[in-house]
Amino acid sequence: MTPTLFGRIQSRIFIVLTFGLLWTVIVLPVLPRPAGASIGDIAGDVFSALVAVVLLGLVWECIYHLLQQIRWEKDWPSFFGLITGIPEGLLLFFVLDMPAATFWTHFITTWIVVWLAAHGPMRVLFPRWRFKGGRLV
Repeated sequence: MTPTLFGRIQSRIFIVLTFGLLWTVIVLPVLPRPAGASIGDIAGDVFSALVAVVLLGLVWECIYHLLQQIRWEKDWPSFFGLITGIPEGLLLFFVLDMPAATFWTHFITTWIVVWLAAHGPMRVLFPRWRFKGGRLV
């Protein structure tokens, strides 16, 4: 399947707001935080990071789509989808005002969970998803 731009956007929003949100709730109590900071103090930061991944992701998906047009098959290997977290993470780190350890622990683990969800549970839960260009609706 070669995902369409609209399918990639739909998939990103859905996966981050389901699997990413669930993972954030699970990992929130064990995230590193500055001395004296409570879970409530960093909860707003990590949930803001999720929203930023979705919103900035709309721009990233357009950029990725343009880059994919250079390739013959108009898609790229799954591993490229994993390493696209590097530029996205770097940009978000400089945009968001979060403690580094909290941000990187949350971002890296969430990115891996979201990437794995796109390559496992999504294919099981939505078998036609792959054949509809990544579109859910």
